[in-house]
Amino acid sequence: MTAARVKICGITRLDQAQHAVAAGADAIGLVFYPPSPRAVTIDNARAIARACGPFVTSVGLFVNAEPAQIEQVLARVPLQLLQFHGDEPAEFCEQFGRPYLKAIRMRPELDVVDAISRYPSASGILLDAYTPGVPGGTGETFDWARVPAAPSVPVVLAGGLTPANVAEAIIRTGCYGVDVSGGVEAAAGDKDPAKVENFIVNAQQAHAKGE
Repeated sequence: MTAARVKICGITRLDQAQHAVAAGADAIGLVFYPPSPRAVTIDNARAIARACGPFVTSVGLFVNAEPAQIEQVLARVPLQLLQFHGDEPAEFCEQFGRPYLKAIRMRPELDVVDAISRYPSASGILLDAYTPGVPGGTGETFDWARVPAAPSVPVVLAGGLTPANVAEAIIRTGCYGVDVSGGVEAAAGDKDPAKVENFIVNAQQAHAKGE
């Protein structure tokens, strides 16, 4: 079992991005979805991404965005990875010349293996909890037993993760990485430094516990 990578998503402040990086985050997520309380402006996102340095992945999250909006962001913000959280097909995700992560919401009737197979070009698949009408960030978990044991692409686990349950989630699923937003916040878009640190430490320690 290798150590799971950690992404802290919904970063809105430069100082909190720098703290997450210093605490050991492998990636930070920048939300370009205006209805979200964690949405960032292009200028803010640019400053955050540039401050994170070359060895931390800056991820841009979009939900059913127009191609022109995504291209506008890419022209200004140094993103290494795109994350699509809507109904985007693989052909849409592939057109921007960046590696991408496709989020799949775990509807009760979903055939997870089939859904993953529709994105063979994805760098990874993010499995998130399903709440009707909400694209993510609900704070709800799903049944981790539904995570495929041998997925065709790396799986990132999201949905209701907290410092208290992240180690168990990693051990039970063997996931490539974990993605957290609300589980390490004092309020939407306001990351709690202690929760961020505890989340990363507990995720890293899951490696030793799972061996």
